[in-house]
Amino acid sequence: MTNSVHPPSYYAATANTLTDYPVLQGQVQADVCVIGGGYTGLSSALHLAKAGYSVVLLEAQRVGWGASGRNGGQVCPGLNKGHDELVPLVGREIADALWSMALESVQLVEALNNEHGIACDFKRGVINVAAKKRHARDMQASVEYNQCELNYSAQDYLSAEEVEARLGTNRFHGGQLWKEGLHLHPLNYALGLAKAAEQAGVRIFEQSRVTKYTKSRAGQDALVNTSEGEVSAKAVVLACNGYLEKLEPRIATRIMPINNFILATEPLDQQLCRRINRDDLAVADSRFVVNYFKLSGDNRLLWGGGETYSRRFPADIPAFVRKHMLEYYPELSDVRIDYGWGGTLAITLDRLPHFARPDANLFAVQGYSGHGVALATLAGKLMAEAVSGSLERFDIFARLPSHPFPGGTLLRTPGLVAGMLYYALRDRLY
Repeated sequence: MTNSVHPPSYYAATANTLTDYPVLQGQVQADVCVIGGGYTGLSSALHLAKAGYSVVLLEAQRVGWGASGRNGGQVCPGLNKGHDELVPLVGREIADALWSMALESVQLVEALNNEHGIACDFKRGVINVAAKKRHARDMQASVEYNQCELNYSAQDYLSAEEVEARLGTNRFHGGQLWKEGLHLHPLNYALGLAKAAEQAGVRIFEQSRVTKYTKSRAGQDALVNTSEGEVSAKAVVLACNGYLEKLEPRIATRIMPINNFILATEPLDQQLCRRINRDDLAVADSRFVVNYFKLSGDNRLLWGGGETYSRRFPADIPAFVRKHMLEYYPELSDVRIDYGWGGTLAITLDRLPHFARPDANLFAVQGYSGHGVALATLAGKLMAEAVSGSLERFDIFARLPSHPFPGGTLLRTPGLVAGMLYYALRDRLY
């Protein structure tokens, strides 16, 4: 099946269904207007509808068109900072709550898949591998900390030899296995959430880019405008992430959109699959510019690697990514590359998600910094709780450090590029 609307990718080519929601035209009313049809928006809309709210969701392109439909499909517990790093930042009580919710985020993805029967190549097991010896030492210490301090037994440290046995390469120095981690077909997951939301009563409008909105005031609803329509709502949920652009300047400086790229090989024979990924795990290394890979449902190797920081994508995405793959698996040099694509995600300066409430009835979450499948799904649930008046869990995430990028939206890119180049150089220095 080929999707002519979504950008070409392996995921679009193997989508279960094609969405065809109408364009917003005229005036409609709802309790809540959700802006954005990725995981955050879809999860928000679904959980709000389940709680009895009338919901309108507006998507500028198609459901799952952005990073939600193009990412590596890894669903792993945790944030970009470990519990031990969070304690001095926010205190033990908040760090404990964040750890608990990080575990919940993975459980929520699995529960939604099971509840709604989403067919998305659902598999279990994620391994983070050490690109350097010191990274391996840090991983071992982290696993021991989680086991001893947090009583978390669903994680194991793997030696370099154990990693090699699973992945068929001696390039890694160790790893940590998340036994409760998951991986999936990200676009089919998003499409499944959309179907579940629609069945719960959410009115979804595609190709309905929001141009502006006014905040709600006492006795007056917020007005959300597109080129052809208007939504009147008591509350607004901003779920735009890397595609926020100029819609809400008050939070735009907290994120930096960056591009990441993935290729898909031709289907591999079962013997080769077993040699390079014995246990069918999702894999991510410890470099600052991460390499990540997994096997698809039809035994293709999906490999992500390389980043850019402008609106332009490389002219030849498969070649851009392939060089990273061959660093680890030179024996794949003759394997045909069938797909190559890119997507835009949002990172924060602190590499932690940014939860914000710019106005009393305006809620926003963005900047998952590589943990979007799990955290965005949870964020949607937390925003639904917040809209209904239960702000406790939303506010826990809102306490995380969230510094603006220096220079605002105009100067953040040059600074980021300089920083990324520095860390990319460090990646190559052993």
